[in-house]
Amino acid sequence: MATLLLRLAGPLQSWGHSSKFERRTTGREPTKSGVVGLLAAALGRGREESVDDLNALKFGVRIESAGQLLRDYQTATSAKNSYVTERYYLADAVFIVGVEGDREFLEEIENAVKSPVYPLFLGRRSCPPVGPICCGIRDWPLMQVLEKTVVGDSDVQACEAKVIVVDADTPTAIRRRDFPHSFDQAYRKHDFRYITEIRTHHDAFNSGLEGSDDIITD
Repeated sequence: MATLLLRLAGPLQSWGHSSKFERRTTGREPTKSGVVGLLAAALGRGREESVDDLNALKFGVRIESAGQLLRDYQTATSAKNSYVTERYYLADAVFIVGVEGDREFLEEIENAVKSPVYPLFLGRRSCPPVGPICCGIRDWPLMQVLEKTVVGDSDVQACEAKVIVVDADTPTAIRRRDFPHSFDQAYRKHDFRYITEIRTHHDAFNSGLEGSDDIITD
């Protein structure tokens, strides 16, 4: 198995998994449904097409920079009524996302993300990414990559503790409703998945001594 790394950064990101009516919240890190949607857009898939193969990829996120929570407060008025909307964003956040699976399929995804069929967004259309997204494929398991790999300018924070949120196999883990079965506008459906949170400490100096394969600098 191999792992494809993605660097998700931008002025604004918003990864909702529990939004209701006029209040649209954001999680503190990218959701699986949001990233699967991004990959599906890169591959040129329509909303009605299956994403089962993308769902099957093992998914994990390392929080590089948590950013700041931003609230966008708006009022809207019509002839009959008025209402308030609240939309939440993460400002100046940076995340390293890893997806683990068959290398051939990951190479297809990597090429698509570099030359996407549809525009790519960080959770919402108003949140375009900044800088290159793809950071290469490693022939390591997901957790090993997230624990040991430094990506680009992230090495300035590499000695700080990092939070990794990764798919879990046990139902005793945390439940999160961000597993997409369908993006079809007529039949949108998401289910629960299980995740676990790990706090790790990465020493960039020691990793550099181990060899250049431990560091991605794209």
